[in-house]
Amino acid sequence: MAFSGAVILTDLNDYIAPSQACIKPVEIKKNQGDGAPVSIKIDDFGGHFEVSQDGSETKLETASITLNDCLACSGCITSAESILVSMQSHEELYKVFESNRVAIEQGKTQDVKTVVVSIAPQSRASIAAKYRLTPLQVAQRITHFLKSLGVDYVFDTSFSRDFSLIESAREFVERYRVLQEKQSASRIVNNDGGDVEGLKPKRIRRAGNNSRENSFMVEARLPMLASSCPGWICYAEKTHGFTLPYISETKSPQQIMGVLVKDYLANKIGVKPNQIYHVSVMMCYDKKLEASREDFINNEYHTHDVDCVITSGELDKMFEEQNFKIAECTTAMTSSFDSFTKMNSEGNLLGTSGTGSGGFLEYILSYAAKELFGVSGVDVDQEEGVVVKIGKNKDFKEISLEIDGKSVLKFASAYGFRNIQNLIRKIKTSSSPYHYVEVMACPSGCINGGGQLKPTESSISVKDWINQVDKLYRSVDNESPENNESVQRLYIDWLEGKDSLKCRKIMRTQYHAVEQTLINPLTVKW
Repeated sequence: MAFSGAVILTDLNDYIAPSQACIKPVEIKKNQGDGAPVSIKIDDFGGHFEVSQDGSETKLETASITLNDCLACSGCITSAESILVSMQSHEELYKVFESNRVAIEQGKTQDVKTVVVSIAPQSRASIAAKYRLTPLQVAQRITHFLKSLGVDYVFDTSFSRDFSLIESAREFVERYRVLQEKQSASRIVNNDGGDVEGLKPKRIRRAGNNSRENSFMVEARLPMLASSCPGWICYAEKTHGFTLPYISETKSPQQIMGVLVKDYLANKIGVKPNQIYHVSVMMCYDKKLEASREDFINNEYHTHDVDCVITSGELDKMFEEQNFKIAECTTAMTSSFDSFTKMNSEGNLLGTSGTGSGGFLEYILSYAAKELFGVSGVDVDQEEGVVVKIGKNKDFKEISLEIDGKSVLKFASAYGFRNIQNLIRKIKTSSSPYHYVEVMACPSGCINGGGQLKPTESSISVKDWINQVDKLYRSVDNESPENNESVQRLYIDWLEGKDSLKCRKIMRTQYHAVEQTLINPLTVKW
């Protein structure tokens, strides 16, 4: 079965203006009654009432869809994304600045919010490409710009990504070992003539700190699929619920930074989580949807871990609106970094080896090779210790770890929905040969996210532009996540150890298959 190429829908407009409501046909359960005919009355204020035969009136509730449901139902082909963008944009950040200003003028300091902005390295590289700056120059000038507007802290999600990489790698090794134990047990039972359950996935218990209270469950299924792309997660939840147990439970760098800010930082500076307004600058519009998930809400304080997401393009628009000439900044118009920024003792930015999608495949393979097989020095970028095979298109790669000519680990990267569809077909038919797959919705991965800046000159092709941004992204020095002393210290001071229940609750999340409750509007009887 052949799959079509990418289908791109852009600039879908109709007469429906962006709002919190939705025209999706939703079935409303009727109250049990005697089936007697009723009528509908509309009052002078637009209220709808059901009038029974005895004259009694019952106000009818409005069927509504909130932004938390937006883009998660497959039912909207109109302006759903525009709605989300209007609710999560740089205009919301301006409103917070204004609210803080008014609160300070009125002496209501208790109403002033601490404003935190965390910036993705892909966004930094995109802006650097447009203005022909280095990532370090961009970081320093953006920090100065944001603090001049009223931001209190500016962080780098490369820092929280180290947590995400470490936890993803540990999760993969856990899954692999459990399945190996199951396979060994199955072979023993089979030789004795007993029942064989084969590779039927099971949940296994892993204890932390030898305490029953600190135990948690791990889903032992392979291939493990990357979880940092919200576009891919939304697609899986909507249309392929069977894939959810395969998806890594580790949170994305954005969401780990969110809880780091709303939990650890809040405690350090002595404020409640809902007194912090946290903004992420991201390369992707779908990160707005990720931030709005109910899984990432602090129910005690009724606040999201990430309050607002703005894209690289929206940040650039803020430069224009504030007449900030980032390319013309003097040395005096730069600011030093706050904590939770990955840099060395000389003040230079640090990153992680791997692609512009975060280096998950590269780090997990390197970690697993050492933990499972005692093989060190694996470097996917340099093709050291691995065999790299390009698929039918540049957005699909296979990377194998071979020992004595035998492939012991097989990883892949699948970017774009054409490759994702093929991967899902293999998983569904149990024909996937992979142990781990780095899945990203965008062709070329996160470096080419929908929120990134576009080529500034018509003579530059999209391919060349992506390569230019990727080169800048990779231009910073690399540091392995386990060598990040600040991260290792936080594992002890904040998370109470890598195997603690607190670490599990903070670093992991869950996914939800979206039940198709839509009815065909063509069959609705009005």
